[in-house]
Amino acid sequence: MSTPMIPIASHAIASLVPAGLILAGATVGGAWGWAILGYMTVYVWVLDRMNVTLKPREDLERVARVYSVLLALVHFAVMPAAVWALAAGAFNWPQALAFWAGTGLFLGQVSNSNAHELIHRPGRAERGLGVLVYVTLLYAQHVPAHLLVHHVHVATDRDPNSAALGHGFWSFALRAWLGELRAGYLAEARRRPGLRHPYLRYTLGEVGVVMMAAALAGWAGVAALLALAGYAQIQLLLADYIQHYGLRRKARADGRTEPTGPAHSWNAPHWYSAAMMLNAPRHSDHHTNPGRIYSALRLEADMPRWPYSMPVMATIALIPPLWRRVMDRRVRRVMEGLGGGRPDLSHSSHAEPRHDSVAAVGPAGVGGRADVGGSL
Repeated sequence: MSTPMIPIASHAIASLVPAGLILAGATVGGAWGWAILGYMTVYVWVLDRMNVTLKPREDLERVARVYSVLLALVHFAVMPAAVWALAAGAFNWPQALAFWAGTGLFLGQVSNSNAHELIHRPGRAERGLGVLVYVTLLYAQHVPAHLLVHHVHVATDRDPNSAALGHGFWSFALRAWLGELRAGYLAEARRRPGLRHPYLRYTLGEVGVVMMAAALAGWAGVAALLALAGYAQIQLLLADYIQHYGLRRKARADGRTEPTGPAHSWNAPHWYSAAMMLNAPRHSDHHTNPGRIYSALRLEADMPRWPYSMPVMATIALIPPLWRRVMDRRVRRVMEGLGGGRPDLSHSSHAEPRHDSVAAVGPAGVGGRADVGGSL
């Protein structure tokens, strides 16, 4: 029998403790550089092994939204502190590498998950706050690509962030980064062309962030910012890669794609990493109910599950042969269970997947859902 936990308290403890460790490391330096890396790896892995369940709570939406705003504000304190600490030489080289890796994991797994929640909220202020978090990570292109392309075309070749069966992470990452840059641009160009295009604001904002890093700590500050943001972006791409790897929606008789369902995302039941990442491992429910607050996300028996926690699966994905050994047979079982026979193997490791042009992104796309959090 699993032990139920209070959702918001669990989210707060799991996601604020690493922020405190980063701030402590930036202030004190030295061996504190190892603390954040140890928390984000070993500590989370150990607690994930406990038989604990995060119970979905629809009635906590207001509190969950307030906490999400608070966590974004914490991010705005953590980011410059980490840049300054790395640039100012607060650590020796091994300590600096540990601090950089641990902080990058926090930015990619916690700050990104929270920004993702914020851009799905109906309020303009919350969405804007989420965009600002992505701007500080130099990855604002992700916002329109996620809302207007990924949620419409997920689990199809039209989504650059849905990995096909057999596609290794490193080639996927480059293709997805460039693909969502283009797809997000095209999607927004149809809605807000010319000077109203949000890419203009995103670019100015990201240039401003780089300039602030330079003002804070010179060229060393810029290098620290690029290193942290780059590693955080890898974490975000890893999340997209593992959450939809190999799963594909079928084409219906009328030529349209079937609606997104629980079987089109991977999930994990591990409680502590889920608490830390605001239930990001409960991804099927998010895609079938994109407006549902993170504290209310469910994990049902019919949803595909990884064999290990989300952080462990992301680590495995860094080694493509090992990843395929773990996941490919599981993908085949899920796809065969959907009644579609064996999955299309033309997208194997010997043939890179084809991403169709996103030329007709509308309010609901091809077999997609219109509820993706509103406009930005």
